Amino acid sequence: MKIVVIGAGAMGLRYGVLLQEAGNDVHFVDTWEPNVEAIKKNGGVHVWRDGKDERFVDVSISYPEEYHEAPELAIVFVKDMHTVETMERCKPFIGENTYVMTNQNGFGGAEYIAQFVPRTRIIAGTAMIATVLKGPGKVDFIGKRGGGHAHIVRVEGEPNDFIYKVADEMEKALMHPTVQKDYMGTVWTKLVFNSVVNTLCTLMNIKMGQFAAYKNAKEMARKLIDEAYTAIDAEGIKMEETKDALVDQVMYVSEVGNPRHYPSMHQDMSTNRPTEVDYINGAIVRLAEKHGLQAPYHAMLVDLVHLKEESRKYNEE
Repeated sequence: MKIVVIGAGAMGLRYGVLLQEAGNDVHFVDTWEPNVEAIKKNGGVHVWRDGKDERFVDVSISYPEEYHEAPELAIVFVKDMHTVETMERCKPFIGENTYVMTNQNGFGGAEYIAQFVPRTRIIAGTAMIATVLKGPGKVDFIGKRGGGHAHIVRVEGEPNDFIYKVADEMEKALMHPTVQKDYMGTVWTKLVFNSVVNTLCTLMNIKMGQFAAYKNAKEMARKLIDEAYTAIDAEGIKMEETKDALVDQVMYVSEVGNPRHYPSMHQDMSTNRPTEVDYINGAIVRLAEKHGLQAPYHAMLVDLVHLKEESRKYNEE
């Protein structure tokens, strides 16, 4: 399959490298100049697995304006707040038959992409796959090979031959995808998961396992998930997991799956980049307000993350 990965950050590189090694024709486009220039200069990327076993992988990369082919699939892995401006630069190579897939963290990515691509040709989804960008052209795959899984779903329409073709290629890459039928339930389930561990680990500057080791971690997760589900139920979204099952999933992934992992929001905070809190906890707050409800726990977390973002400037004084 001819694939272009839009955004050669941590997750973009992991998806692209794994799909390339599974036999696909993969090209990366990115807008972050230090990253593009480093990968061009070296002719590829340095890849670690849990900080060990460094290897070099040949990859091709360009700025969006330099890519002129017609991919079957474009995979978008940029921050939600950058989706529109990036898609604007990429739209010349999005052909009439190109599908666009996003497994971005928050809620909004697929909706922004729908400004450029018909909803029937957008594949959304979620990824329980942890990855860290160590610097331009350097990426660390967290977890053993074949660990983690992904869910993919068409934004509009029933699963078709193409989404199953994508799933087959992802399975060859040991990403263990499941094809889902409910777009909203799929995306919101992962969003609520992220609203707990992503945000709390970022605020406390801790790894997921350190969060899970706290005696009241499960109760904190339950309060945030309960509050989110109240808003989600009002919207009529059918979630993939019950509240209790999602609480258990948060604890299991934190304790067993990725205990040594700093979530992506933490990575943004520690490298002075804007976080996606407005597209995760903030999305829950907005959904609650839409139905005349309040989400005070999530609203407080949004403010605390923004306060921490603002506080970074004092570290330089």
